[in-house]
Amino acid sequence: MHLLAIISGFILDLLVGDPRWLYHPVRLIGKLIEILENVLRKAFPKTGKGERLAGLFLVVLVCSMTTGVAFGVLYAAYYINFWLGFAAEVLMCYQIFAVRCLKDESMKVYYELEKGNLEGARKAVSMIVGRDTQSLTKEGVTKAAVETIAENTSDGTLAPLFYMIIGGPVLGWFYKAVNTMDSMVGYKNDKYINFGRYGAKFDDVMNFIPARICAIFMIIASFLMGLDANNAAKIFKRDRFNHASPNSAQTEAVMAGALNIQLAGDAWYFGKLYKKPTMGDANRNIEYVDIKRANDLLYATAIVALLILGALRVLLQVASVGLII
Repeated sequence: MHLLAIISGFILDLLVGDPRWLYHPVRLIGKLIEILENVLRKAFPKTGKGERLAGLFLVVLVCSMTTGVAFGVLYAAYYINFWLGFAAEVLMCYQIFAVRCLKDESMKVYYELEKGNLEGARKAVSMIVGRDTQSLTKEGVTKAAVETIAENTSDGTLAPLFYMIIGGPVLGWFYKAVNTMDSMVGYKNDKYINFGRYGAKFDDVMNFIPARICAIFMIIASFLMGLDANNAAKIFKRDRFNHASPNSAQTEAVMAGALNIQLAGDAWYFGKLYKKPTMGDANRNIEYVDIKRANDLLYATAIVALLILGALRVLLQVASVGLII
């Protein structure tokens, strides 16, 4: 039944996405992070060591409170009625996934570029990336969108699924809390270089295994879709560490290889130019339709991951029952 809840939540995400009228719990986590940041910054010395200690407390408090609430809601729902508990579990799983939301937001960039509205495309891509977008060219906007799709194929799809398969929505929301912290305080600028250090490092740890599994599943999905799976595997082996993050390049390298394009390279963040290596070979110029191709690979990877990880969970359950008998 727990696996059925995960599958049902996955299907709901693909069908419904993230409707604006439904208040998403991630916004509550974000608000919690904002409140705790203000409190902790006042409570600890304004030194590098003090800010790092405050950031550590932030990680502990946000993770424990998020996980505690998730467990409490699920426990109470199942205590009242089995089917109420199952419905709550499906809803909790559904809200952890971000496949449809990622596709919808990135396709806004695609549609603006299709209309020839570069300024609109820059605005749309600024909603899903952390870099400066006001001076990006058409190719730069497209590259930014494709890169964020590649990275979030792991962060928004595989990693949540991986942790839900292991520990249900409670562990899934634990991961979501870590990932939300990283997106809010995990920057290497003056404000967060110390305060956000533990949040960013913990996110790296949580995503270490999922990112690598996701890259393998992306290569399989590339083959099934008729993309260049051989090149995807080649670029993955060659360029998967061409990023400051130990995880982001894993899936970006596969995406670059599968589409036969070059990703990454220098980018501006908060008005500062960061020199970054590239991933993939410029076998052809990137074009805005690559956003659609990247989303197709996102969906294919998500389905492959659900089938394989779901099957592994069933096999492990059957094996454990056999050992007990």
